[in-house]
Amino acid sequence: MSEFDVVIIGGGATGNVIARGLLKHTGFSVALIEANAYTSDGSHPGFDARVIALAKRTVDELAALDIDAGSAGAVPIKHIQVSDKGAAGLCQLNADDFHVSHFGQVIALKHLGEALQIPPETPGFSLFCPLHVSSVSRTQDATELTLSNGETLRARLVVLADGGRSPLHEELGFERTAEDYRQTAIVVNVITQKPHEHRAYERFTPEGPVAFLPYDPGFATGHRNACGFSVVWTVSPERAETLMQPGDKAFIQALQKDFGWRQGAILQSGERTAYPLTLQRTVNTTTHRAVVCGNASQTLHPIAGQGFNLGLRDACALVAQLADADDPGAFHVLRQYALNREQDKWATITLTDGLVRLFSTDNRGLLAARNAGLMAMDNCPSLKSFFVRQTTGFAPGA
Repeated sequence: MSEFDVVIIGGGATGNVIARGLLKHTGFSVALIEANAYTSDGSHPGFDARVIALAKRTVDELAALDIDAGSAGAVPIKHIQVSDKGAAGLCQLNADDFHVSHFGQVIALKHLGEALQIPPETPGFSLFCPLHVSSVSRTQDATELTLSNGETLRARLVVLADGGRSPLHEELGFERTAEDYRQTAIVVNVITQKPHEHRAYERFTPEGPVAFLPYDPGFATGHRNACGFSVVWTVSPERAETLMQPGDKAFIQALQKDFGWRQGAILQSGERTAYPLTLQRTVNTTTHRAVVCGNASQTLHPIAGQGFNLGLRDACALVAQLADADDPGAFHVLRQYALNREQDKWATITLTDGLVRLFSTDNRGLLAARNAGLMAMDNCPSLKSFFVRQTTGFAPGA
């Protein structure tokens, strides 16, 4: 039996950030268990061609762990335009007005994964891959995990960071709830006629939002392109089936109609992926010698790009909590972590869920209200400031 202070289940972004943080700020021994085999180039399969927007606070906290997201082809967001299809409401946000260099950075998950990956020979670190946990048992002082190869690990703390896809939630005593939004997100990279100039867009339609994030699709090849965007387009499941059909012409025409001509014509679109949208929450974030973090704790709607960043704030907060702990799995340590995360989780989930329900409708009354709200926010510095603090990760309690 191998013994560790902390065992992390899940080798994605959340798991790696926690492992790196603990190795940097504590003397704990850390094991990382990942069920999927790494690809031939040594990268995690979850770090694929998808693109993610890292909030300003996330960028800063990764930098504190010696992870420079900017060196991995990230494009900073310096301007944000929020609009409503078929209405005059519009809100413009400029980073300079808030005395920050950018609101966040857009980066390919593949490049982020390369920056996050921990060398297996790192002192105090052990990687178990590709293996999964087949059974769990707990004592007063530790949790024992039996792996799929028969090996047994003993940990003072187990961190569940597997995205919530495994049955370990139930085995470790975590209760989850799920609410189907009856929406599908289509993710695609596009090339537009005009350069992005570090501008992001959030455009609301009756079916859901369409987000354009400035992105350089040529970073990996060295052929830079300042006209690239990563698009997250929320539509009904029925419409998604049609839009996912082969052929780019009809897809581009439909996207152009929903987004408009702010960037000129959409010239090209890349490979499309689609996934259903649900709000999933873990009711209790801690149990005996176990804690849940990241998407394993909550999975949010992509509106305003908050889910991934909330998960990484979970990870960084856990590292900070454990940095001064003698026993990482002690009840009072995990309880304090849960209390510290309550306000941020509640505020972020409330914000994203409220935006979905307000803006994903063609109700005339709500249309008028949200149109007025956008115009009010554009003309009210305090409202703008509240929105920016929340979406960049600097709101109170975050």
